Amino acid sequence: MAFNGPANDCIIDKIDEFAAELSNPATDPEERVVALKFLLHFLGDLHQPLHAADDNDRGGNDKQVSAPNMRAGNLHHYWDTEFVVALGPDPRRVAADLIESISEDQAKEWAKGPPASWAQETFVIARDHAYGELPAPDGRGRFHLTNDYLDMAAEIGPAQLSKAGVRLALVLNTALAGSR
Repeated sequence: MAFNGPANDCIIDKIDEFAAELSNPATDPEERVVALKFLLHFLGDLHQPLHAADDNDRGGNDKQVSAPNMRAGNLHHYWDTEFVVALGPDPRRVAADLIESISEDQAKEWAKGPPASWAQETFVIARDHAYGELPAPDGRGRFHLTNDYLDMAAEIGPAQLSKAGVRLALVLNTALAGSR
């Protein structure tokens, strides 16, 4: 059972372990469901910039931000929730729009490399954009996100969700092909 693995295993190790567990036909069916759930969660987290980097702020949880027409909160919450909610109220429509926007070339490119390279890619996005494009804080240490920042997030957020979907499909297809 991968969830009983060593406490210091990183998300990359866990993705590999849960994929192996899912692919093993001898794994108890209930454990395979658990492995599937963890893979869904971890592949999503791997593509959320503030899950892949830290600015001594607990992944953005200690940075208070505000933006026009959004409730004030912390930076991590904005990347986890607000920027996703901004894509639209209907999750099925959002998913369909994301799927439609993925070109064959993008899908092929995104399916390359191991999860460690995907994590490094997300780290660079966090460093250069999620953190790198933050405006200076005000006198109280709060960040007021600019329209430029929101535009950047509106571009990166959907791209990261699309990459996560392509890569999740790759991991699941590979794992489930071995389970037959």
